[in-house]
Amino acid sequence: MSDIFEQPSSLSFEVFPPKKDGEFEAAFSLLDELGELKPDFISVTYGAGGSHSKKTADIASYIQNRLHIPALAHLTCVGSKKEDIRREAESLREQGVTHILALRGDRPKDMSDEQFASRDFAHASHMIRYLKSLPGAGLQIAGACYPEKHYEAESLEQDLARLKEKQEAGARYLISQLFFDNRVFYRFLDRAAAKGITLPVSAGIMPITTARQIGTTVSLSGSSVPKELTDLIARYCDSPQDMRKAGIDYAVRQILDLKSQGVSHIHIYTMNRPKTAAEITAAVRS
Repeated sequence: MSDIFEQPSSLSFEVFPPKKDGEFEAAFSLLDELGELKPDFISVTYGAGGSHSKKTADIASYIQNRLHIPALAHLTCVGSKKEDIRREAESLREQGVTHILALRGDRPKDMSDEQFASRDFAHASHMIRYLKSLPGAGLQIAGACYPEKHYEAESLEQDLARLKEKQEAGARYLISQLFFDNRVFYRFLDRAAAKGITLPVSAGIMPITTARQIGTTVSLSGSSVPKELTDLIARYCDSPQDMRKAGIDYAVRQILDLKSQGVSHIHIYTMNRPKTAAEITAAVRS
């Protein structure tokens, strides 16, 4: 999949596994719809502390082996021991999934300070180095980057230093946290380049199609919301249909501006909504 980033452009999607076993058939149907859009790859999220790890592997395997689309499986290490990570990586490899997005992950609510401090992998870069060291693994590792810094980092400079460690540990490419202001992303790219970070970056875009979504999204991602978007939400919050249309239009304009500035690798956080993904794809794919 890393060859994708040697191409002039790419368009990829992110999905999350179903929370309940009974929802699996619907999840596969959703994947079939997304597969018809022919993305360059599809990434699959991972539950906190590995709570959905089996579901992640099953969904990633379906993408890789049934849809014949490269799958990027998320793997978080904050609640896992080295042995857990090794088993997860081997399980994915056995199913033909060899691309992993290595993440530290959010601290589980029930994790004590002592457990958090004594975890096997303090940072994602440590897990990347470990995954690359596994004998015969043949894994290709991606890392996450944060245009407005990770919420725990003291500064963007500190966060960029951590990102440089991911590159040095063996990451091959980067997927960005979602952002709503392209100027923030352009500044991030300039500062990352000045730091010696040379990995290709796929820009993470999430369409905001409901007013409620913005509160949840911002609280989880730490992304700032520009005035244009807050004005849009205020204008259409009482009209769900108009809000959806305006949110998709905002995401499309973001992507088209990115492409006009030479940012040609786009990663859409689909929120498991194939219709929305289809509308955006039709508008931006050239």
